[in-house]
Amino acid sequence: MEAEAKSLVKLWILATTSLCYCYYIPSKIPKGLLRLLSLLPVFYLFIVLPFDFTSIHLRGLAAFFLTWLASFKLLLFSLDQGLLSPLPQKVTHFISLACLPIKIKQNDSVVSVRVSQLSDNSDHTKDPQNPSPNANSSINFIPSTPARVLLGFELEPPFNEPYLATSLQDFWGHRWNLMVTNILRPTVYYPIRELSMRLIGPVWAPLPAVIGTFAVSGIVHEIIYYYLTRVNPTWEVTWFFILHGACVAMEMAVKKKVKGRWRLHPAVSGLLTIVFVVVTGLWLFFPQIIRNGVDERVIREYSICIDFLKHKLSALCFFCIE
Repeated sequence: MEAEAKSLVKLWILATTSLCYCYYIPSKIPKGLLRLLSLLPVFYLFIVLPFDFTSIHLRGLAAFFLTWLASFKLLLFSLDQGLLSPLPQKVTHFISLACLPIKIKQNDSVVSVRVSQLSDNSDHTKDPQNPSPNANSSINFIPSTPARVLLGFELEPPFNEPYLATSLQDFWGHRWNLMVTNILRPTVYYPIRELSMRLIGPVWAPLPAVIGTFAVSGIVHEIIYYYLTRVNPTWEVTWFFILHGACVAMEMAVKKKVKGRWRLHPAVSGLLTIVFVVVTGLWLFFPQIIRNGVDERVIREYSICIDFLKHKLSALCFFCIE
């Protein structure tokens, strides 16, 4: 545990220093290729830093927040887009926005990433560019309070009751892992859609964009799995996302054809959606983790952490008694 603590301090120092560099130097470079090149050392550092940990928990969290979340946000920053543009007034805000799923308050309003589906069609009657009111439920309010009080930040709700999804499009676009959806949309979905518009027109352009977005998500998940298992990719999780991307695209195509003339009852479509997600997850998403004993190591790490805390508390109590 002591070694992991030292690695955690090292990661915190290097990540903070790297993001300070991004704030003070690349931000002064014009957007585009030159700014991107200036960020390459940071991308490399964020890729290798998680390997310092032997703990699956710490390695997985570092890979998610640095290798995936921060790297994608900095990629958008190189193009002068995303939450890091325009440049926040404080470096602490820049660092927090780069690494964490948060929203920053400015002038008593919340500047947030809008949650919409992966297409221009919505399963909801409300504005598809705004999250459902359920996205800010009391469950999401509780952990956001400390961030709001201390930094003026509001945590971005990660999930929006995914068990209530009525379609795959609704599940992935409105309800599941919204912070990742908000990162993939401007970095992958929009560019592919713009290119597809020139090739196949605006009506069907969202379909290849959706499949491409799911494919990129699958590859990134494969990378995260490598951090967790340290074994060569089997590409099962990539195929999981490609399968879901193809199904979402087919769902969108059917909706365009029927144009609202026919649809399943929400209770039926919701049940079919959850069953499909669970079955394909058990088939393709989880086997690589279970096969390599990640679940067992996670449980074992909890036990080690509890024993470590007990030992430290016992030593502290003994010291107080003396």
